[in-house]
Amino acid sequence: MATSIQTVGAALRGDVIPPKGTDDGVVMTWLGNFTSPATKAGYWGDIQGFRAFVAAPMRHVTLADIQSYRDSLSHLAPVTVARRLSAVKSLFKFAVQQLHLPSDPAVSIKLPKIKDTLTERILTQEQVFTLLGHVHNRRDAALLRLVYGAGLRLAEVCSLRWRDLIPREAGEGQVNVFGKGGVTRVVLIPAGLWSRVDALRKNSGADAPVFPSRKGGPLQARQVHAILKTAAWRAGLSSRISVHWLRHAHASHALEKNCPVHIPQATLGHKSLTTTTRYTHVRPGDSSARYLSI
Repeated sequence: MATSIQTVGAALRGDVIPPKGTDDGVVMTWLGNFTSPATKAGYWGDIQGFRAFVAAPMRHVTLADIQSYRDSLSHLAPVTVARRLSAVKSLFKFAVQQLHLPSDPAVSIKLPKIKDTLTERILTQEQVFTLLGHVHNRRDAALLRLVYGAGLRLAEVCSLRWRDLIPREAGEGQVNVFGKGGVTRVVLIPAGLWSRVDALRKNSGADAPVFPSRKGGPLQARQVHAILKTAAWRAGLSSRISVHWLRHAHASHALEKNCPVHIPQATLGHKSLTTTTRYTHVRPGDSSARYLSI
Protein backbone atom coordinates (compact mmCIF):
# COMPACT_ATOMS: atom_id res chain seq x y z
CA MET A 1 0.00 0.00 0.00
CA ALA A 2 2.81 2.42 0.84
CA THR A 3 4.73 1.76 -2.36
CA SER A 4 2.07 3.50 -4.44
CA ILE A 5 2.12 6.84 -2.60
CA GLN A 6 4.26 8.40 -5.33
CA THR A 7 1.74 7.23 -7.90
CA VAL A 8 -1.06 9.02 -6.04
CA GLY A 9 1.03 12.19 -5.86
CA ALA A 10 1.65 12.09 -9.59
CA ALA A 11 -2.05 11.55 -10.20
CA LEU A 12 -2.94 14.58 -8.09
CA ARG A 13 -0.63 16.64 -10.27
CA GLY A 14 -2.31 15.21 -13.35
CA ASP A 15 0.83 13.38 -14.50
CA VAL A 16 -0.79 9.93 -14.45
CA ILE A 17 -4.25 8.45 -14.00
CA PRO A 18 -4.30 5.37 -11.70
CA PRO A 19 -6.08 2.32 -13.16
CA LYS A 20 -9.66 1.77 -12.07
CA GLY A 21 -10.17 -1.00 -9.55
CA THR A 22 -6.84 -0.35 -7.81
CA ASP A 23 -6.29 1.18 -4.39
CA ASP A 24 -4.77 4.23 -6.08
CA GLY A 25 -7.76 4.54 -8.35
CA VAL A 26 -10.16 4.41 -5.40
CA VAL A 27 -8.13 7.03 -3.52
CA MET A 28 -8.15 9.38 -6.50
CA THR A 29 -11.89 8.89 -7.12
CA TRP A 30 -12.55 9.54 -3.44
CA LEU A 31 -10.47 12.73 -3.52
CA GLY A 32 -12.45 13.82 -6.56
CA ASN A 33 -15.48 14.25 -4.29
CA PHE A 34 -13.79 17.30 -2.73
CA THR A 35 -13.69 20.54 -4.69
CA SER A 36 -11.33 22.58 -2.52
CA PRO A 37 -7.65 22.15 -3.47
CA ALA A 38 -6.70 22.71 0.16
CA THR A 39 -9.09 19.97 1.31
CA LYS A 40 -7.76 17.58 -1.31
CA ALA A 41 -4.17 18.29 -0.33
CA GLY A 42 -4.94 17.87 3.36
CA TYR A 43 -6.79 14.57 2.95
CA TRP A 44 -4.18 13.29 0.54
CA GLY A 45 -1.49 13.96 3.15
CA ASP A 46 -3.56 12.22 5.81
CA ILE A 47 -4.05 9.14 3.64
CA GLN A 48 -0.37 9.14 2.70
CA GLY A 49 0.53 8.92 6.37
CA PHE A 50 -1.96 6.13 6.99
CA ARG A 51 -0.83 4.09 3.98
CA ALA A 52 2.81 4.45 4.96
CA PHE A 53 2.01 3.27 8.49
CA VAL A 54 -0.08 0.25 7.48
CA ALA A 55 1.99 -0.73 4.43
CA ALA A 56 -0.62 -3.16 3.09
CA PRO A 57 -3.28 -3.22 0.37
CA MET A 58 -6.68 -1.87 1.46
CA ARG A 59 -8.26 -5.33 1.28
CA HIS A 60 -5.77 -6.61 3.89
CA VAL A 61 -6.24 -3.74 6.36
CA THR A 62 -7.91 -4.84 9.60
CA LEU A 63 -9.57 -3.06 12.49
CA ALA A 64 -6.45 -3.82 14.56
CA ASP A 65 -4.30 -2.04 11.96
CA ILE A 66 -6.44 1.08 12.16
CA GLN A 67 -6.46 0.96 15.96
CA SER A 68 -2.65 0.76 15.92
CA TYR A 69 -2.56 3.76 13.58
CA ARG A 70 -4.89 5.66 15.91
CA ASP A 71 -2.66 4.85 18.89
CA SER A 72 0.38 6.11 16.95
CA LEU A 73 -1.28 9.54 16.80
CA SER A 74 -1.61 9.92 20.57
CA HIS A 75 1.06 12.64 20.69
CA LEU A 76 -0.99 14.90 18.41
CA ALA A 77 -3.76 17.34 19.30
CA PRO A 78 -7.25 15.79 19.39
CA VAL A 79 -8.40 17.94 16.47
CA THR A 80 -5.54 16.62 14.33
CA VAL A 81 -6.24 13.02 15.34
CA ALA A 82 -9.92 13.49 14.53
CA ARG A 83 -9.13 14.90 11.09
CA ARG A 84 -6.75 12.08 10.18
CA LEU A 85 -9.08 9.34 11.40
CA SER A 86 -11.99 11.03 9.66
CA ALA A 87 -10.11 10.84 6.36
CA VAL A 88 -9.41 7.13 6.87
CA LYS A 89 -13.02 6.38 7.81
CA SER A 90 -14.31 8.34 4.83
CA LEU A 91 -12.00 6.55 2.40
CA PHE A 92 -12.91 3.05 3.59
CA LYS A 93 -16.62 3.83 3.61
CA PHE A 94 -16.29 5.05 0.03
CA ALA A 95 -14.32 1.95 -0.97
CA VAL A 96 -17.15 -0.26 0.29
CA GLN A 97 -19.74 1.85 -1.53
CA GLN A 98 -17.73 1.42 -4.72
CA LEU A 99 -17.59 -2.37 -4.15
CA HIS A 100 -13.82 -2.18 -3.93
CA LEU A 101 -13.99 -3.77 -0.48
CA PRO A 102 -16.52 -6.27 0.92
CA SER A 103 -16.61 -4.64 4.36
CA ASP A 104 -15.43 -1.55 6.21
CA PRO A 105 -12.74 -2.19 8.87
CA ALA A 106 -12.93 1.42 10.06
CA VAL A 107 -16.66 1.56 10.75
CA SER A 108 -16.33 1.03 14.51
CA ILE A 109 -13.47 3.52 14.98
CA LYS A 110 -14.64 6.43 17.13
CA LEU A 111 -13.35 9.96 16.65
CA PRO A 112 -12.00 11.79 19.72
CA LYS A 113 -14.15 14.45 21.35
CA ILE A 114 -13.09 17.93 20.32
CA LYS A 115 -13.31 20.97 22.56
CA ASP A 116 -15.35 23.76 20.98
CA THR A 117 -12.88 26.65 20.75
CA LEU A 118 -14.97 28.89 18.50
CA THR A 119 -15.31 31.58 21.15
CA GLU A 120 -11.51 31.80 21.32
CA ARG A 121 -11.40 32.63 17.62
CA ILE A 122 -13.97 35.42 17.48
CA LEU A 123 -12.56 38.92 17.47
CA THR A 124 -14.47 41.81 18.99
CA GLN A 125 -15.61 44.62 16.71
CA GLU A 126 -12.99 46.85 18.30
CA GLN A 127 -10.26 44.31 17.51
CA VAL A 128 -11.39 44.02 13.89
CA PHE A 129 -11.29 47.78 13.38
CA THR A 130 -7.91 47.98 15.13
CA LEU A 131 -6.66 45.31 12.74
CA LEU A 132 -8.02 47.10 9.68
CA GLY A 133 -6.52 50.37 10.92
CA HIS A 134 -3.05 48.84 10.67
CA VAL A 135 -3.32 48.08 6.95
CA HIS A 136 -2.13 51.01 4.86
CA ASN A 137 -1.82 49.47 1.39
CA ARG A 138 -5.06 50.18 -0.55
CA ARG A 139 -5.28 46.70 -2.05
CA ASP A 140 -4.62 44.95 1.24
CA ALA A 141 -7.03 47.19 3.14
CA ALA A 142 -9.81 46.54 0.63
CA LEU A 143 -9.06 42.81 0.67
CA LEU A 144 -9.31 42.38 4.44
CA ARG A 145 -12.37 44.62 4.64
CA LEU A 146 -14.08 42.51 2.00
CA VAL A 147 -13.15 39.28 3.77
CA TYR A 148 -14.72 40.57 6.97
CA GLY A 149 -17.58 42.52 5.39
CA ALA A 150 -18.71 39.67 3.13
CA GLY A 151 -17.65 36.75 5.33
CA LEU A 152 -15.52 35.22 2.58
CA ARG A 153 -13.37 32.12 2.83
CA LEU A 154 -9.69 32.34 1.92
CA ALA A 155 -10.07 30.46 -1.37
CA GLU A 156 -13.11 32.54 -2.27
CA VAL A 157 -11.38 35.91 -1.99
CA CYS A 158 -8.28 34.65 -3.83
CA SER A 159 -10.36 33.47 -6.79
CA LEU A 160 -12.42 36.64 -7.27
CA ARG A 161 -12.41 38.15 -10.77
CA TRP A 162 -13.89 41.50 -11.73
CA ARG A 163 -16.71 39.78 -13.57
CA ASP A 164 -17.82 38.51 -10.15
CA LEU A 165 -18.37 42.05 -8.83
CA ILE A 166 -21.49 43.81 -10.11
CA PRO A 167 -22.61 47.36 -9.22
CA ARG A 168 -26.12 47.89 -7.90
CA GLU A 169 -28.33 50.84 -7.10
CA ALA A 170 -27.54 53.40 -4.38
CA GLY A 171 -23.80 52.81 -4.71
CA GLU A 172 -23.97 49.25 -3.44
CA GLY A 173 -22.62 46.18 -5.20
CA GLN A 174 -22.90 42.44 -5.23
CA VAL A 175 -20.27 39.74 -5.24
CA ASN A 176 -20.94 36.42 -6.93
CA VAL A 177 -18.99 33.94 -4.82
CA PHE A 178 -18.09 30.47 -6.04
CA GLY A 179 -17.84 28.74 -2.71
CA LYS A 180 -17.31 25.46 -0.93
CA GLY A 181 -18.95 22.46 -2.51
CA GLY A 182 -19.13 24.16 -5.91
CA VAL A 183 -22.08 26.33 -4.81
CA THR A 184 -22.38 29.91 -6.06
CA ARG A 185 -23.97 32.48 -3.76
CA VAL A 186 -24.56 36.22 -4.05
CA VAL A 187 -23.48 38.63 -1.31
CA LEU A 188 -24.69 42.23 -1.26
CA ILE A 189 -22.02 44.79 -0.36
CA PRO A 190 -22.85 48.15 1.28
CA ALA A 191 -21.82 51.32 -0.50
CA GLY A 192 -18.84 52.21 1.69
CA LEU A 193 -17.18 48.82 1.28
CA TRP A 194 -18.10 48.63 -2.40
CA SER A 195 -16.41 51.97 -3.17
CA ARG A 196 -13.18 50.81 -1.52
CA VAL A 197 -13.05 47.61 -3.55
CA ASP A 198 -14.33 49.09 -6.82
CA ALA A 199 -11.63 51.79 -6.65
CA LEU A 200 -9.10 49.04 -7.42
CA ARG A 201 -10.80 48.15 -10.72
CA LYS A 202 -9.36 50.97 -12.88
CA ASN A 203 -9.00 49.55 -16.41
CA SER A 204 -8.95 45.90 -15.40
CA GLY A 205 -10.65 43.41 -17.70
CA ALA A 206 -13.50 41.17 -16.61
CA ASP A 207 -11.21 38.18 -16.11
CA ALA A 208 -8.52 40.08 -14.20
CA PRO A 209 -8.13 39.18 -10.51
CA VAL A 210 -9.68 41.62 -8.08
CA PHE A 211 -6.66 41.30 -5.81
CA PRO A 212 -3.61 40.82 -8.06
CA SER A 213 -0.08 40.01 -6.98
CA ARG A 214 2.90 42.02 -8.20
CA LYS A 215 3.21 39.61 -11.11
CA GLY A 216 -0.39 40.24 -12.15
CA GLY A 217 -1.90 36.91 -11.20
CA PRO A 218 -4.29 36.43 -8.27
CA LEU A 219 -2.89 36.56 -4.76
CA GLN A 220 -2.14 33.12 -3.40
CA ALA A 221 -3.50 31.90 -0.07
CA ARG A 222 -0.09 32.19 1.60
CA GLN A 223 0.18 35.83 0.49
CA VAL A 224 -3.22 36.75 1.90
CA HIS A 225 -2.29 34.90 5.08
CA ALA A 226 0.92 36.94 5.33
CA ILE A 227 -0.98 40.22 4.81
CA LEU A 228 -3.33 39.36 7.67
CA LYS A 229 -0.54 38.14 9.98
CA THR A 230 1.42 41.35 9.41
CA ALA A 231 -1.60 43.50 10.21
CA ALA A 232 -2.34 41.43 13.32
CA TRP A 233 1.26 41.80 14.51
CA ARG A 234 1.13 45.58 14.04
CA ALA A 235 -2.19 45.69 15.90
CA GLY A 236 -0.90 43.56 18.77
CA LEU A 237 -3.43 40.79 18.16
CA SER A 238 -3.04 37.02 18.43
CA SER A 239 -0.47 35.40 16.18
CA ARG A 240 -2.96 32.56 15.64
CA ILE A 241 -5.34 34.78 13.68
CA SER A 242 -6.49 33.51 10.30
CA VAL A 243 -8.83 34.64 7.53
CA HIS A 244 -11.47 32.32 8.97
CA TRP A 245 -11.40 34.33 12.19
CA LEU A 246 -12.74 37.30 10.22
CA ARG A 247 -15.48 35.08 8.80
CA HIS A 248 -16.41 34.02 12.34
CA ALA A 249 -16.40 37.69 13.37
CA HIS A 250 -18.72 38.59 10.50
CA ALA A 251 -21.39 36.14 11.66
CA SER A 252 -21.01 37.01 15.33
CA HIS A 253 -21.12 40.78 14.86
CA ALA A 254 -24.07 40.65 12.45
CA LEU A 255 -26.10 38.61 14.95
CA GLU A 256 -25.11 40.98 17.75
CA LYS A 257 -26.70 43.76 15.68
CA ASN A 258 -29.96 41.77 15.54
CA CYS A 259 -29.51 40.53 12.00
CA PRO A 260 -32.03 37.69 11.40
CA VAL A 261 -30.14 34.42 11.68
CA HIS A 262 -31.11 33.14 8.23
CA ILE A 263 -29.33 36.06 6.56
CA PRO A 264 -25.76 35.29 7.72
CA GLN A 265 -26.46 31.64 6.95
CA ALA A 266 -27.15 32.61 3.36
CA THR A 267 -24.37 35.21 3.16
CA LEU A 268 -21.72 32.81 4.44
CA GLY A 269 -23.03 29.85 2.44
CA HIS A 270 -23.44 27.45 5.32
CA LYS A 271 -24.57 23.90 4.54
CA SER A 272 -27.81 24.38 6.46
CA LEU A 273 -29.27 26.34 3.55
CA THR A 274 -32.18 24.53 1.93
CA THR A 275 -33.30 24.34 -1.67
CA THR A 276 -35.76 27.23 -1.25
CA THR A 277 -32.97 29.69 -0.50
CA ARG A 278 -31.49 29.09 -3.96
CA TYR A 279 -34.20 31.31 -5.37
CA THR A 280 -33.12 34.26 -3.26
CA HIS A 281 -29.49 34.05 -4.35
CA VAL A 282 -29.97 35.50 -7.83
CA ARG A 283 -31.25 38.86 -6.58
CA PRO A 284 -31.20 38.72 -2.76
CA GLY A 285 -33.20 41.25 -0.81
CA ASP A 286 -30.76 41.51 2.08
CA SER A 287 -27.27 40.58 3.19
CA SER A 288 -25.66 40.38 6.60
CA ALA A 289 -22.88 42.58 5.22
CA ARG A 290 -25.34 45.49 5.41
CA TYR A 291 -25.59 45.09 9.17
CA LEU A 292 -21.89 45.80 9.74
CA SER A 293 -20.16 49.15 10.07
CA ILE A 294 -17.47 48.71 7.43
